[in-house]
Amino acid sequence: MPRVERPATPEACADALRACAEDRRSVRVRGGGTKDHLGTRRETDVMLETAGLDGIIDHVPADLTVTVRAGMSFAALRDALAKHGQFLPLDPPHVARGATVGGIIATNSNGFGRYRYGSVRDLLLGVRVALPDGTIARAGGRVVKNVAGYDLNKLFIGSFGTLGVVVEATFKILPVPPVAKAASATFTTPGDAFGAADALVRTSLRPTAIVVERTEDRRWRLAIAAAGEAAPVDRAMAELGRLAAARGASTEAIGDPEAALGPLREIVDAATGGAVVRAALPLSAQTAFAEAAVRVDRGARIVADAASGIAHVHLRDEAGVVAAADGLLAKARVLGGSARVERTAVAGLDPFGGPEPAGAFLMRRLKEAFDPNGILEPARSALG
Repeated sequence: MPRVERPATPEACADALRACAEDRRSVRVRGGGTKDHLGTRRETDVMLETAGLDGIIDHVPADLTVTVRAGMSFAALRDALAKHGQFLPLDPPHVARGATVGGIIATNSNGFGRYRYGSVRDLLLGVRVALPDGTIARAGGRVVKNVAGYDLNKLFIGSFGTLGVVVEATFKILPVPPVAKAASATFTTPGDAFGAADALVRTSLRPTAIVVERTEDRRWRLAIAAAGEAAPVDRAMAELGRLAAARGASTEAIGDPEAALGPLREIVDAATGGAVVRAALPLSAQTAFAEAAVRVDRGARIVADAASGIAHVHLRDEAGVVAAADGLLAKARVLGGSARVERTAVAGLDPFGGPEPAGAFLMRRLKEAFDPNGILEPARSALG
C-alpha cells in the first residue's frame, strides 16, 4: 500500500514532492478519486491527496472570476457560486461522487456544455502548481485579459499530474441564464441521429449541449439543451422538432436540462464490466465510428457529445472485449481521430493502445524539464 500524504497548504505539497524526488519515490495524485481507474495498474510509493487544499480564495462577483484551491469539490464550488447567481460553465462527470477542481483540470474533464461555453482550456485563467523540485510556479493570472508571458497554464490541463500538482486555479465564470430547456428525439439509425445533430451544429442557435445516445433498446436518441433568453431557447427546441420530423421522428420536451443530461453522464460514470473506450473524432466521422462500435459489440452503449466529437462506448461483451476495444482504437485513428481505453478490469488491454501519440518527443522534453526524476504519475503516461 502506498504511503498517504495529505498536505494542507501549497507549500506543504511542494515540500512533500521535493522529498519524494530526493528519495526517488513515485507519486500518484488523488483528488476526489473519481478518475482512479485511468492509466495502468502500476503501484506507486506515495499517494498524494489534495483534499486538504480546500476552499475559495477569492471571488469578486462583479469581475466574473473565482480563485479556488484545487482540492475543493466542484459541487461545493457550484453551490457557492449559485448563491450569487453565477456558475462555472463546466458540467464534468462524477460531480456527485466528489470530483475536485484540480482533478478536472488535470484530466481535462469537460462536459456536454463545452460546445456552447468552451472547455477547461477556455475557462481557466491561471494556476499555481507545486513542482517536484519543491518550488511553486504560477502561470496565467486572475484577470480575464492577461498578456504577460506565455500561456503556460494550458500545459497542466490534461497532464494527469505528470508535470506537477495544481494547487490553486482561477476561472472565468458567468451569470446563470434566465431560461433553460431540454428536449429529445429518437431515431432508428445512427445516421439520422448524427445527421440531425450536425444540422443543429451548423445553425446559429448554439444549444448548450447536443448529445446522441444508443439506448438499451438499440435506438438512437438525440438530446439537446439550450439556455439564455426565452426566444432563442424556444427556437432551438423548434429546430429540433423540424429536424426530427424531416427524419420521421417526433420530439419530447424534457424541461430541466439536468433531467435530460444527467442520466447520459451516468451511463458512462456507472459503467461496470467490459471496457469504456473514449474517442475524439471529426464530426463527420461520428456515424462511421458508432456503426463500427455496434459491429464489434452488438450490445454496446454509446454516449456521444455530437457537437464536439467526443464519444464514450461501453463495450459489455466481456468475452470479446480485448479485440473489440483494440478494433475501436484502430478505427478512431483511421477516421482521423484518437481513442483510449478509459476504464476496464480486463487483463491484456493497453489503456493507450497503438503507436506513440503525436508530439511524443515534445511531451518527453516537457516531462524531463518539469520532473527530471520521473516520480510523478508513472502509471498515467502514454510514453511508457
